[in-house]
Amino acid sequence: MFHDRFSWQRAAAMMLRYWYLIQGSWVRLVEIAYWPTLQMMVWGFMTIYLSDAMGWRDQAAGILISAVLLWDVLFRSQLGVALAFLEELYARNLGQLFISPLRPMELIAALLMISLIRTLLGVGIAAILALWFFDYSMLSMGLPLAFFLSQLLVLGWSIGLMVSAALLRYGRGAEELAWAAVVILLPISGIYYPLEVLPAWVQPFSYALPSSYVFEGMRSLLLEGHFDFMLALAALILNGAYIALGSGIFLWSFHISRQRGLLLAQGE
Repeated sequence: MFHDRFSWQRAAAMMLRYWYLIQGSWVRLVEIAYWPTLQMMVWGFMTIYLSDAMGWRDQAAGILISAVLLWDVLFRSQLGVALAFLEELYARNLGQLFISPLRPMELIAALLMISLIRTLLGVGIAAILALWFFDYSMLSMGLPLAFFLSQLLVLGWSIGLMVSAALLRYGRGAEELAWAAVVILLPISGIYYPLEVLPAWVQPFSYALPSSYVFEGMRSLLLEGHFDFMLALAALILNGAYIALGSGIFLWSFHISRQRGLLLAQGE
């Protein structure tokens, strides 16, 4: 009965395992900040050009940089979960892990914790460089920034758990999902433009995504100085459903894989 209880010590030990893998490779450390910084630089220079050419206000000029950095929170949080899980597939380690007292929910907690660390490191470095190069700080959004970050993190975790479930069930044949799954949301989340510009038949899909409400809320805050609580409530409700769905799919996939003996066959 003791091993059926959730243990934060076991979850933290798994998180440390993933951190040591990152810490032991300078390539992994560089990769964490490389893409967020590169995207921020490209869109930052584009912002300077558009500001000069179109006479944007300061608030409007900051929208692109904020959108890029917030998008990277969503992308990196999803990728952080999926890449950590892929480490176990590469090492063919799932069978050994679950011979130990480790519980599936403890593995989920470890994946989410290491994803949080990777995301904060990568996006944090890019945000600091945005202040240096473009004199723009995301902190100008104030307390609503914490809400935006948390909601995008949770959505990224939800998608990452679904991707991990597919990897668990179908092995490395589903590896491309780790890179492609969240990108599907890019054009329909209203990251760089309001949802009204999308075709009418696409908009219902957009309104089913918490990310759409986050980016709409970001624009409302930066352009109008107004934090829309209705948009925030919609994002909270949808994210509650998504994280429950992602966790449920992962646990169901784990149950099926254990029944069929797939944990020992991963990586083949």
